[in-house]
Formats: sequence, C-alpha cells, structure tokens
Amino acid sequence: MILKPSALGDHLAGPLAPIYLVSGAEPLLVQEACDAILAAATTQGYLERSVLFVESGFKWHDLTQNAASMSLFAKRRVLDVRVPANKLDREASEMLRSYLRSPMDDTVILLRTERLEVRKRNSAWFKALAEAGVIVLVWPIGVAELPRWVQGRLLEASLKFDDQALTYFCQRVEGNLLAAVQEIEKLALADLPEPISVATLAAALEDASHYDTFELLDAVYAADSQRVSRMVRGLREEGVSVFAILGALAAQLRNMLPGGRTAPQRRRLVEGFIRRLGSPEAIDRVLAQCAIVDQQGKGQLLGDVWVSLENLLLRLAGVRLPSLEKQLMYLVRH
Repeated sequence: MILKPSALGDHLAGPLAPIYLVSGAEPLLVQEACDAILAAATTQGYLERSVLFVESGFKWHDLTQNAASMSLFAKRRVLDVRVPANKLDREASEMLRSYLRSPMDDTVILLRTERLEVRKRNSAWFKALAEAGVIVLVWPIGVAELPRWVQGRLLEASLKFDDQALTYFCQRVEGNLLAAVQEIEKLALADLPEPISVATLAAALEDASHYDTFELLDAVYAADSQRVSRMVRGLREEGVSVFAILGALAAQLRNMLPGGRTAPQRRRLVEGFIRRLGSPEAIDRVLAQCAIVDQQGKGQLLGDVWVSLENLLLRLAGVRLPSLEKQLMYLVRH
C-alpha cells in the first residue's frame, strides 16, 4: 500500500509489513517517518537493527543474504537501508521482486531514499513493493501549507503565536522544516508570554544565536566572504548543527529554481547571487556539492565537514577555491 505520512501512525498500530520504503525531498519528514517505523518495530519485538549504506561496491545480493542469516542477539530485527534514488537500479529491482515473493518472517526491511522520479514510481519493483509492503511518499510542505504545519508543531510544543508572529516565523524559516523545529524547541524553553507577538518572537530568535544561519546565507548571497568565514566559525563554536545550515541552504536553493518562491524582501539579493552563478541550472551542481558535505557529516566520506562547508560557502560567495567534486576521489573511504 501507499500511505501519506499522516496515515502512518494508524498503520503502525497493527502488525508490521515485511518491507517499508520512505521516499521524499524533506529530510526531516523522511527521518520522522522512519523513526516512527523503528519505534513501532521495537515495541513489537524487533530489537536488533543493522544500518546499511548503498554505495560504491554494495551488492544487493548481500542484502538478501543478510536478511536470511540468523541473528545471534535477537529473533526479530530491522535492516535499515540508506539508498540513493539512482541506486534503485535493475539489480535492485530484481533483488526486491525476488525477495518479496518470500520475505523473511523475522525481518523488517526499511528502505529510505530521496524523492523518486515518476519513472521509478511506475517501475515493476515499486509496484511489487506497494503490493507486498508499505510505501510512504513524503511531499514537500508548500508555502501555502507551511503556516498550518507550523501551527501543528506549535500545538505539540504547547506554544501559541499571534497571526503576525506566525507570518514572520514562516518567512524566516523559508521552508526549512528542520530549522523551524529547532527554533520551536528553543522557544518552548524560553517561557515567553502567550500568544507570542512578532516583537517578542523576533527578540527571542535574535537572542537564541549570536550568529544566525539565515544571516550567514545572506552573507553568501551578498558575496561577503570575510563575514561568511567569521559566521561559520561562530556557528561552529555555538554548537549549531552542520545539517541545520545545509538544510537551510538546500531549501533556499530549491526555491531559486524555476517555479520556486523567494521572500520579496530578499529577491534582489538572490537574483544577484544567481547572476553570479551564471544560470539557475548551476543550482543543481551546488545541491550536488551539498550532498557531498552531508555525506561527510554522516561519516560516509573522509574529511572535516566544517572545512568543506566553509569552502562551499566561500565558493558561493565568489572566492576561487576547488570544487568539492574535484576533491571527491580523496574523500572516498577505501
């Protein structure tokens, strides 16, 4: 079956399917759906979890062997498989269709990947998985849907904004759901008078971090390389997550693609940045470099993730530095 994330909770109250696929372009929502599946699996006695990364040298046949092998520690287990969409190829299709004809009773396979193209969603393996297991498709939260989504998160945190504060908050996070959740968590600890006004909110968010991620990105777009270096160091010292910065950058870059939306007050700054890149198509190459930094942060590639992040941001700010793609051969684990 194919489920929306909102329907996943009801499904997980019953017996688990032998295989799950969670796919989408919103990392936070994909992560939360996967966390819900893993939590349900633990509740139902799947006490062992193996995490597998589908990367260079990975053989899909190894996954079936892993599923079939006996565990020394638990009768039931989860195989948590992190797979790029381009690795869901012919070999994957043959393996998945073969496995789904006779899945293991004591094993749940969880596949997580980015958003799948229509071609892959029409493939034989996708249809077989939808019939034998569960597919959760995570769609982006659009500009029009963001206030309602934020309201839901505020309700969970027992917080209340007035209308102006809600509009200000949505403009500030610009579709970066991870940043939105992090800010709401900070506000929940601040014990502010409610409903929180836009003035109170602005002051609280300013106090929360001396160097703000969105100010950093504005410095990048403005080609202020010295400020970019200072702010990266400041954010690192304050313990800000690399993934929060990457998430904000990726979300804003996607909004710069044709059909995306940029806040009116920042449009001129962004237009100048795109002119410096050369074309909107260059944004895809920048997103690919963001993926490299993301892999470093997760330990899949070698190197200092903060150094790579700073180099990427400085290049975007106009400093001549080698691209991360040219360094990739030195970052791959051997």
